Amino acid sequence: MTAESAEHTKHILPLRLYLAVGGALIVLTAVTVAVSFLHFGGWNVVVALSIAAIKATLVAMFFMHLKYDNKLYLFIFIVAVLFLAVFIVFTMFDTMTRDQIYDVKAGPITPDATIYQSNPADTSGTVADSTSVHR
Repeated sequence: MTAESAEHTKHILPLRLYLAVGGALIVLTAVTVAVSFLHFGGWNVVVALSIAAIKATLVAMFFMHLKYDNKLYLFIFIVAVLFLAVFIVFTMFDTMTRDQIYDVKAGPITPDATIYQSNPADTSGTVADSTSVHR
């Protein structure tokens, strides 16, 4: 056995810890499913990504052994997650405010299209109220 392989066997974790982390991941998955049925408005994505980040951190820390390995690897992981968070936040700012920048006029392109008729079987040309079409 070389010195390098002996160094990597120092942090063998007990099975109890692996089962506890696995149980926590299962519970967090159930929380993710439960939260998906709740309506938080614009915060739905934030809540879902927060739970996903907690689960990813558990996997990285215990199953990938970042907690017990060289701290440089942990630092690189944290920096990568922070950069990802910044990119996601900027993307969310863009998608959540896009309608304020570009004024899109709601309404049908072709007002006399069949889809806008009050009765699709009716071909008399009666057009439904175009104000019911929203952005």
